[in-house]
Amino acid sequence: MLIPSPVVTPAGIEPAFDIVAYYPLLLYIAAIAGLAMTMLAATHIGYLLPFIKPQKPTKVKQMPYESGMDPIGSARMQFDVKFYLIAILFLVFDVELLFLYPWAVIAYSGGGDPHWQQVFGGIVFIEILVFLATLVIAYAYAWRKGVFEWR
Repeated sequence: MLIPSPVVTPAGIEPAFDIVAYYPLLLYIAAIAGLAMTMLAATHIGYLLPFIKPQKPTKVKQMPYESGMDPIGSARMQFDVKFYLIAILFLVFDVELLFLYPWAVIAYSGGGDPHWQQVFGGIVFIEILVFLATLVIAYAYAWRKGVFEWR
């Protein structure tokens, strides 16, 4: 096997790129792709070879299934807007957490740059307060509109 010579970079001498180091990763990706293809093929074997699986279609088996209960009414019934409003509120408060967590880690950890915290710390804190105030206003608006009242 040919050993690559080291490369001189501004950071010092580093080993050259070696594709051999990536063979385990490529084998892993190939195994995952092979497993996915095998599962997809196995799901279609019953359709291609119907004599392999037992088939006994009955009236009960042909019915639509809804959470263990018999379906009542049409499948095209309208949903109340409450479901969508609650989903949107969940996403809003989930995104809030996405913004607050990294800010809290950077703002209150000891590993931050003190010069950056001195220059921008107050501005970022005010921006976070404006962000939280906007969320409180949105929460109060939703409460006032009765989004949280279940009928």
